[in-house]
Amino acid sequence: MQISGAVALVTGANRGLGKHFAEQLLARGAKVYATARRPGLVDLPGATVLGLDITDPASVAAAAAAAPDVDLLVNNAGIDTATSLVTGDPDQIRRELDTHVWGTLAMIRAFAPRLAGGAILNVLSAMSWFNYPGHTAYGVAKAAEWNLTNGVRLELAAQKTLVTALHLGAADTDLSDYDGPKGDPAVLVRAALDGLEQDLIEIVADDWTAHVKASLATDPTTFYFPEQ
Repeated sequence: MQISGAVALVTGANRGLGKHFAEQLLARGAKVYATARRPGLVDLPGATVLGLDITDPASVAAAAAAAPDVDLLVNNAGIDTATSLVTGDPDQIRRELDTHVWGTLAMIRAFAPRLAGGAILNVLSAMSWFNYPGHTAYGVAKAAEWNLTNGVRLELAAQKTLVTALHLGAADTDLSDYDGPKGDPAVLVRAALDGLEQDLIEIVADDWTAHVKASLATDPTTFYFPEQ
């Protein structure tokens, strides 16, 4: 994937990782459509700003019509409702799935026909591979989005669309309420774009995420209940 000269669309570009993606794509010579549910909050000189709610089919269709030249789709938009599965509000659990799974899939289905020879980057999480108390709905949604990414990769291989999964731990953005160490979003995005240009299908952006992935090959008791 050659970013210079590419035409990228970034979801959730008004803040956090999405804003960093849009800024760095512009700096690398791409044309950028920066999208957000509230486009008035997008402050990105040089980008074309579009309103987009990935959970609204009409909004997705309108964005696809407004950006017919896209060859790099960055599915970054996401939410974390901090909802528990057993006791949490079912509507909030559905919101997580509607956003991370159905919303991401809606974007892929809308743009896939024009991405032959191009790329899709799905922003996933270390929580694709583990779960954490108080955010278990988010973990379920990210795990589902991970395998959605794997499935789409297989389905789009014949048209030579690169489908890349970015997995990362907590980033220092306003989405994260985690109090521990957080990664620099600029560094994480740089790693993602470098990985795209190397045609990687999976990018593990930090040491914590690499640790989580490695733990999948061990007894889960060791990861979840290390004191036992």
